[in-house]
Amino acid sequence: MSEILEYITVDTAENPQYGVIWLHGLGADCHDFEGLVPQLELSGKAVRFVFPNAPIRPVTINGGMKMRAWYDILEMTLDRKVDMDNIYESAKQIEVIITELAEQGISSDKIVMAGFSQGGVIAYQVALFGQHRFAGVMALSTYLADPEVIENAVSNANQETPFLIHHGSYDPVVAPVLADRAKQKLDDLGYHCEHKVYEMPHAVCPDQVRDIASWLNQRFT
Repeated sequence: MSEILEYITVDTAENPQYGVIWLHGLGADCHDFEGLVPQLELSGKAVRFVFPNAPIRPVTINGGMKMRAWYDILEMTLDRKVDMDNIYESAKQIEVIITELAEQGISSDKIVMAGFSQGGVIAYQVALFGQHRFAGVMALSTYLADPEVIENAVSNANQETPFLIHHGSYDPVVAPVLADRAKQKLDDLGYHCEHKVYEMPHAVCPDQVRDIASWLNQRFT
């Protein structure tokens, strides 16, 4: 049985009507993007931000060191060699959180699924292969774990869902070309993607935060 993930929540107002599930990157934790919430200025909208902690597991490319990771990375090549079983398990764990939000009155079509780096891989996985239709999907500095398998997601619940793909132009961790490939693959399959590149490394920058705020405000109407 999969481990139940711990997470923190940040509400922008009482009685939240919308949700954002935001997944951190390798080695970070649930507090990584917590501080961005006030900067997003969501125009008085009542949004519950959910920031889960990834499980602690050994990561092969880091010498087997244990850290918070959504999945193991076996080889740090351009296309990556990753543990897909870990990815499937992490996606199931996020599905539990989606169900919990629904029980709190926030249905999946009022939720944006978001992730940075490794977290973005899981966001893609949940959106492209899960059964829930989301208000939007935000993929930051990330990639598709297995682009070839994505073709099986042609009739997915999120075929009409807006995807936001952001990346740094000189990202040394996840090469910008991987975001380009994800955008092209999703475009070819008929998904609706917005792609923007920022002059930054593997990070988040102020201009990007402003763009994310604008995009989220459009999703929560």
